[in-house]
Amino acid sequence: MARKKKALPLLEGVTIQNIAAEGKSLVRVDDLVVFVPFVIPGDVVDLQVTKKKHSYAEAEVVRMVKPSADRIAPFCPHFGVCGGCKWQMLPYELQLQAKQQQVMDALTRIGKIDLPPCSPILGSKRTQEYRNKLEFGFCNKRWLTKEQIRSGEQFERQESVGYHANGTFDKILPIEECHLMDSVNDRLRLAIRDYAYEHGLSFFDAREHTGLLRGMMIRLSNTGGLMLLIQFCIFTPEEQQQAEALLAFIAERFPEVTSLLYVNNQKFNDTFGDLPVTVFKGEDHVFLQMEDLRFKVGPKSFYQTNTEQAYELYKVAREFAFTDLPQSHCQGEASDLPLVYDLYTGTGTIANFVARCAREVIGIEYVPEAIEDAKVNSQLNGISNTKFFAGDMKDLLTEEFIAEHGRPDIIITDPPRAGMHGDVVNVILKAAPRRIVYVSCNPATQARDLALLDTAYKVTRIQPVDMFPHTQHVENVVLLERR
Repeated sequence: MARKKKALPLLEGVTIQNIAAEGKSLVRVDDLVVFVPFVIPGDVVDLQVTKKKHSYAEAEVVRMVKPSADRIAPFCPHFGVCGGCKWQMLPYELQLQAKQQQVMDALTRIGKIDLPPCSPILGSKRTQEYRNKLEFGFCNKRWLTKEQIRSGEQFERQESVGYHANGTFDKILPIEECHLMDSVNDRLRLAIRDYAYEHGLSFFDAREHTGLLRGMMIRLSNTGGLMLLIQFCIFTPEEQQQAEALLAFIAERFPEVTSLLYVNNQKFNDTFGDLPVTVFKGEDHVFLQMEDLRFKVGPKSFYQTNTEQAYELYKVAREFAFTDLPQSHCQGEASDLPLVYDLYTGTGTIANFVARCAREVIGIEYVPEAIEDAKVNSQLNGISNTKFFAGDMKDLLTEEFIAEHGRPDIIITDPPRAGMHGDVVNVILKAAPRRIVYVSCNPATQARDLALLDTAYKVTRIQPVDMFPHTQHVENVVLLERR
């Protein structure tokens, strides 16, 4: 006979104490640390434990006994169900404090190295409608909240377009409004949904791998461009005709779309980096501007999604890299300027942004299409002192590469969340630049890498930058100088 599982406890009248990782908060009950989403310090709540381990537990709120004096009303109707913007109930100034503490906790706890004082975090001027890129999924099974399930409410339509609900791959939370981007995202998404309803277009079924409408991506430019890419799953001529009819409808209804693209994705995942993109109308790119520079951004290109705050981030990186040069013009004879390596360069945004301060900038990136955009961006802006190379960083950045292209005076590195491969760190140590600027979207892996670099480099400046208001994510820029 199967042993009956022990019921998980109900914790009544507990006061949330601190902000924790992954957008959650925590409370200590006896010797148990309990992690709770969608609460803030000072909230008094009843909690139902949903998972219990030896030293910690996870729980959800079943009753708000008394809200914290700091709690504010969330602005989005999807708050608490949608997986994004988990800190809407926390005032922005407290979000910034929590993020700065998160950075320093990671650098101290994981890095275990000597650190200078941290500069005050740079907050985002916009806390809503700050993103230049959004992606939505289509699905033939809508996500139902617990309240909707308990109510027995019946929905005329199960097909939905929105975001994947937390912990699911085959259900989509219908999104009526999203405040992360200009309202054009709502107009496009809802018009496509209504057209699909009216014309009987099928929505994707992730389990059966059928359904025409699979996903959509919007890129909004600060120079007037608007990109819309639709992901279809087309297997028949009839589905191709349906797809083209939808695209024609979008082109007529939304003339402001300057780049209307589509992908036929028959794969078992939603990535399309290895698939051809077809232009239905307009260009295959948009332009984003920073200072007097214009950057070509295609559907597969990486560009920081908070346009205005990306400028602040890159200004910090430039200042750290060229701290001994006049910042207004980085003037000097070319022979006196430093050789710079820009690792994980993407579309060359940082490389081109700092090129006027360098003798030459060598940019390296894994994605070939991004490297082609980086070269185009240099040409567009009349920049002739950049070189770009595509390849896996740990394979391309070798001692032989450095011997061929020159030993860098400065390295700027902006790796993905996983941080830098150990082989890359070793090559950097052997290259021995006088200065390293480490831009990171994950302070935990940044701290790990700083510990590896600590044998030869000392951290001299720390500058957190908030790119994503109402989320737990934070960027951090660190300056390392050779000991």
